Amino acid sequence: MTLNRKRNTVMSEINITPFTDVVLVLLIIFMITTPMLMQPGIKVNLPQTQASDSEDTSNIEVLISKDGYVYIDGKQIHISNVENAIRKLLSLHVHKAVVIKGDKEVKYDCIIQFMDRAKKAGAKKFALAVDNSALYNTSNTKKRITNESAESG
Repeated sequence: MTLNRKRNTVMSEINITPFTDVVLVLLIIFMITTPMLMQPGIKVNLPQTQASDSEDTSNIEVLISKDGYVYIDGKQIHISNVENAIRKLLSLHVHKAVVIKGDKEVKYDCIIQFMDRAKKAGAKKFALAVDNSALYNTSNTKKRITNESAESG
């Protein structure tokens, strides 16, 4: 009789294991997708460097693709409209630096043309963004430099 009574009673506890599983899966999904949302949608391969500088988010970021297209705030800007776009951004904050994130395969001439137009618009500070991943691979870089110097000498 006591066995039947326990089976027929209503369970008052809630099993939270399935809820916890769903929450953890959602957390993992958001952890994976959030960094992708933070980066602009334009793919630019930055040149690498050994030195490390901190990135200042209060600057004007300009992306220049390998095809020479200029992007400011994620919007493609024609080279003839660069002066107006930079002038508009500098009117809000005069002392901002223009950070150029140029693809490593972009022609040097495209960057110089952009900088010339940005100077005409009133930009005084420029910075070139680089990929700091080489900073952590110094042993491979040293080996490559050593091998190249041995071959040339």
